[in-house]
Amino acid sequence: MRDSFDARSTVEVAGRSLNIAAVPALTDRGFDVDRLPFALRVLLENLLRHEDGDVVRREDIEALAGWDPKAAPSREIAFTPARVLMQDFTGVPAIVDLAAMRDAMSALGGDPTRINPLLPAELVIDHSVQVDAFGTPDAHRVNAEREFERNSERYAFLRWGQTAFDNFKVVPPDTGIVHQVNLEFLAEVVRTGPGADGETFAFPDTLVGTDSHTTMINGLGVLGWGVGGIEAEAAMLGQPVSMLIPQVVGYRLVGSLAEGTTATDLVLTIVEALRKKGVVGKFVEFFGPGMKSLPLADRATIANMAPEYGATCGLFPVDAETLRYLRLSGRPDEVVERVEKVLRAQGMFHDDDTPEASYTDTLELDLGRVEPSLAGPKRPQDRVVLSAMKSSFHEALPSLRKGGSNGAVHRATAALEEGEEELADGSVVIAAITSCTNTSNPSVMLAAGLLAKKAVEKGLRVKPWVKTSLAPGSKVVRDYLAAAGLTDGLNELRFHLVGFGCTTCIGNSGPLPPPVEAAIHEGDLVAASVLSGNRNFEGRVSPVVRANYLASPPLVVAFALAGRADIDLQTEPLGVGKDGAEVFLKDVWPSQAEVADAVREVIRREMFVESYADVFEGPERWRALPTPEGSRYAWDDASTYVKNPPYFEGMTAEPPAVEDVTGARVLALLGDSVTTDHISPAGSIAKDSPAARYLEGLGVAPNDFNSYGSRRGNHEVMMRGTFANVRIRNRLVPDVEGGFTRHVPSGETLSMYDAAMRYRDEGTPLVVLAGKEYGTGSSRDWAAKGPALLGVRAVIVESYERIHRSNLVGMGVLPLQFPDGESAASLGLTGDEVIDVTGLAEGVADLFRSVRTLAVRATKPDGTVVEFDARVRIDTPQEARYFHHGGILRFVLRK
Repeated sequence: MRDSFDARSTVEVAGRSLNIAAVPALTDRGFDVDRLPFALRVLLENLLRHEDGDVVRREDIEALAGWDPKAAPSREIAFTPARVLMQDFTGVPAIVDLAAMRDAMSALGGDPTRINPLLPAELVIDHSVQVDAFGTPDAHRVNAEREFERNSERYAFLRWGQTAFDNFKVVPPDTGIVHQVNLEFLAEVVRTGPGADGETFAFPDTLVGTDSHTTMINGLGVLGWGVGGIEAEAAMLGQPVSMLIPQVVGYRLVGSLAEGTTATDLVLTIVEALRKKGVVGKFVEFFGPGMKSLPLADRATIANMAPEYGATCGLFPVDAETLRYLRLSGRPDEVVERVEKVLRAQGMFHDDDTPEASYTDTLELDLGRVEPSLAGPKRPQDRVVLSAMKSSFHEALPSLRKGGSNGAVHRATAALEEGEEELADGSVVIAAITSCTNTSNPSVMLAAGLLAKKAVEKGLRVKPWVKTSLAPGSKVVRDYLAAAGLTDGLNELRFHLVGFGCTTCIGNSGPLPPPVEAAIHEGDLVAASVLSGNRNFEGRVSPVVRANYLASPPLVVAFALAGRADIDLQTEPLGVGKDGAEVFLKDVWPSQAEVADAVREVIRREMFVESYADVFEGPERWRALPTPEGSRYAWDDASTYVKNPPYFEGMTAEPPAVEDVTGARVLALLGDSVTTDHISPAGSIAKDSPAARYLEGLGVAPNDFNSYGSRRGNHEVMMRGTFANVRIRNRLVPDVEGGFTRHVPSGETLSMYDAAMRYRDEGTPLVVLAGKEYGTGSSRDWAAKGPALLGVRAVIVESYERIHRSNLVGMGVLPLQFPDGESAASLGLTGDEVIDVTGLAEGVADLFRSVRTLAVRATKPDGTVVEFDARVRIDTPQEARYFHHGGILRFVLRK
């Protein structure tokens, strides 16, 4: 490494001398690094350690060290994370792409074995378990068996990848949720590894992940965030993450949570406040005296939902609480010592004497003012105070019904085993304790168990139409619930263990009981789900559930007891107890002291050590899978899960000239807040969809369709599921809900896929028009890959979510933005136009530096022309290079 600032120093840890790139050395050069937010100090160390005069230059370090909190981001830096973290939905296509790159490397005359992760890459299989069985003692076993039956081909492919690629580890299924496994086991906070000259360095653990909730690890003081699978692949292959020096918003916390509130209520309050503030593309850093009252798990809960409040990350500095958690979770003593000594030497350890950093802007929250809350029915930032749930649901009801309604309540009868039951709008049909956000947090999980125990003692039972599930994020949770004597109460209320993984929150809620689904369809009911998750976008949880609410685990249990969402639990009873008296929420809600006592008494370091002792070995089903051999994957043409993608077809050693977009048609004209759940294939595969017809044509029975997520390694399925969300509304077909469009020349209404294929056959490129916050949601590579494969050359919107915009560039799709204050509607665009984007061919080499707008010409059927200059959202020189090459994968392979 170069050392322009004489930053190289050493720290003694456990008798070893470790090199560091010391950030405080910059103080001697006149930089006030003590005023920098902790997140920027981590980035600064990263630059110092990777300075080479080319990718990282002296002036990059000076620019970051002299950070102006108020300056708009404009300076590009190269961030080299320490590792890459993946889950299987996003990880499988990443490994498929690496396998395809080996084939492409061979076709170009190179050595395919050169394609390997250069950074440590870890993949946790957690997104494939589905809640088929529930409410019975054998639900976990049944769901685990079904998971392997459905996914053995994918899992065998990952086992091949684990042996074929260097630097790649897989945590097998039925272990836990990726972010909780990262928090409890994988993250080191300070890592060691070779520097550029081969000597051992100690440095802050940093990462990028293929899931947007990678930010959960920010609660442990580890800087990391979600990127698209495409960017993650490039990082694995040694490409630094190109980014602009960010603005950092400080969030000052004071006080402590009041009785009756939970960390979930806190994070929903923070999400709402930061969404209103506007922190998209910014870092958020928490500070203030209130941090002392937040255990590590509460911090992780808050950090987890950074994507929901729109920030790149939500960092808590490392302090004494971090060290306590590291010891509790079984990290070796040497690791804990290394964390404290190295970070103190770096000025990155927070204590009472730490001066307050400078921030771009600040907010303050008195934790004592947080109220019990939920969020919904469509977005995580739409907080609803618990006492307002009844009125809030009925206010939202007309907008949730197909085609709207006058708000009158619909009812229908379900013929259940227990007898006939009346369901209505607002009936809770799914109650799921699930998701990394809350199942990592002992306080809310034990609160749920305590509430269940008290409810059983009162004689309450969950309503028979509610599909219940408990999907802990790790086996540690199962162990401490059992140690606290709370498993029986949860089981009595049918919250049986259904698996270890991300279930309902990712859309793997499984089918509802047929009588319940039949009643929903018969009565056109707006049924509800309540889940302890972080995502509740339309169509995500279940295709037949229209109102979805995020809540703490104890509130999930409470709403399962009530059986409906349109209830004020502060004034209306949960039900009638065995003594005939009404039972209210306050009668079964555990006190903070009860929860704290349970946490203190039952959670032991040994639980973590035992759970993770053989974490990479996996269950017998995993170990028994046949593993393909060879450095190149033997693609099976008959496979419906793993196929060789077409990204490198016809690729040449040098990139071809970039062409303007001419004669394009509009595939979709969309509104505001179109999420990656609307764009990317997710959830179950509808039986009458193009993807279903493709699978049926290959002999796959409907019961074996599995989910889109499980088939992300098959581009043919994913293309057919792009823009296929059952709740998407395309204004080209205003009276139709779902993944349809109008083929403009013929006037026919077709599925998005069928229309795109017809346009392709006609030689017509495509564009997508949309409104504000386009692409919010999880960092899904297929939200960019799918449109690219459908023939979308450009997307023109009012504003983007950070990850999705970057992913579009990574797939060679041009992200454009309407002029400030303009929109498709204000410009009179209807989607019937022929679109030309000019200036691209001449300006691609300088898209970032000087060419910041491109001319768009929209010609209407009557010959009228609308012209405007669209802002180019290729935000860094590195992104311009990726785009020039037709995407990041081709760029990396050519390099």
